[in-house]
Amino acid sequence: MAEALAIPVTQRCEGCGSELAPRLLTCPSCRKLVHGQTLKQLAADAQAAADRGAPTEALSLWRQALDLLPQGTAQHAQVLARVEGLSQQVDALGLKVPLAEAERSRSGMPKVLASMGALGLLLWKFKFVLVLLLGKGKLLLLGLTKASTVFSMLLAAGVYWTAWGWPFALGLVACIYVHEMGHVAALRNFGMQASAPMFIPGLGAFVRLKQSPVDGREDARVGLAGPIWGSAAAVAAMVAALVTGWKGLGAIAHAAAWLNLFNLLPVWQLDGGRGFRALARKQRWMAVGVLGATWFLTGESLLLLIGAAAAYRAFASPAPEEGDQRTLVEYSVLVAGLGALGHAAKLWTGAAL
Repeated sequence: MAEALAIPVTQRCEGCGSELAPRLLTCPSCRKLVHGQTLKQLAADAQAAADRGAPTEALSLWRQALDLLPQGTAQHAQVLARVEGLSQQVDALGLKVPLAEAERSRSGMPKVLASMGALGLLLWKFKFVLVLLLGKGKLLLLGLTKASTVFSMLLAAGVYWTAWGWPFALGLVACIYVHEMGHVAALRNFGMQASAPMFIPGLGAFVRLKQSPVDGREDARVGLAGPIWGSAAAVAAMVAALVTGWKGLGAIAHAAAWLNLFNLLPVWQLDGGRGFRALARKQRWMAVGVLGATWFLTGESLLLLIGAAAAYRAFASPAPEEGDQRTLVEYSVLVAGLGALGHAAKLWTGAAL
């Protein structure tokens, strides 16, 4: 992702010479754009990124340009349309990006792989998938390079350590960290800037967005990415528990599943609230049905609270005419999967709620 261009501190308007107050985007005297030169450079860089097949980088640059344009202007509307179009393109590509890159670069395959035909091409594609997975691993380590993240993690771990011991504390903090880095990964994928994760002992952690999603679909992708990554961490803890027989890992898996499930509450700025904004009214009632069925099968009382909140959102709150089908699938799978995982971990460890 391209780094943000430095925005010069403008003292006088380039057009009429009037003095400008900080944070103004247009000159009050001549209506000239304050950051005109920066906008031209951002547009050129974004076009270059798009031409070389880097939609995420182009999306990041156009978002920076959007922040420098006053809302309600024709320029703002034009750039917003570009951002929305690129966002949908990035969303549609998903994991197809490395595979498409492998197909385009087939001519660059080593001769030994080219001679293997279809098998060689499959191995060549696997290389790009492996690079993608390694990139995810590097992203997980990114937050640990931030002093604020590390210090807040240690503080949270200390609080949990006092209550439940150091193994559970470290495991729980690690699962929360993976959850938050899921949000970071989605934000980076959509070219949005955000802070590193910050932990609040007893309450979890958060990532502060520096740019806003352009629509409910994008907001849902960012919101549900946290529980998706967090679910993977909970599953890893449960698998490790089954392999090692250590019930402490089962307790960590149960707690991680419960926390990620709690985050699916469709209220306020919780992840479930972000997901529900992209669902049509009929889709919301379908989510309520999934919540009810999962509660019936698992007996997880938290699902009753989530179901009640979901029913209220389905009945009373505004909903888009056309909902996002992918959001419904992701939300439903998360509810069912986390409910089942939490129930299984509870039974295996003999933990009580």
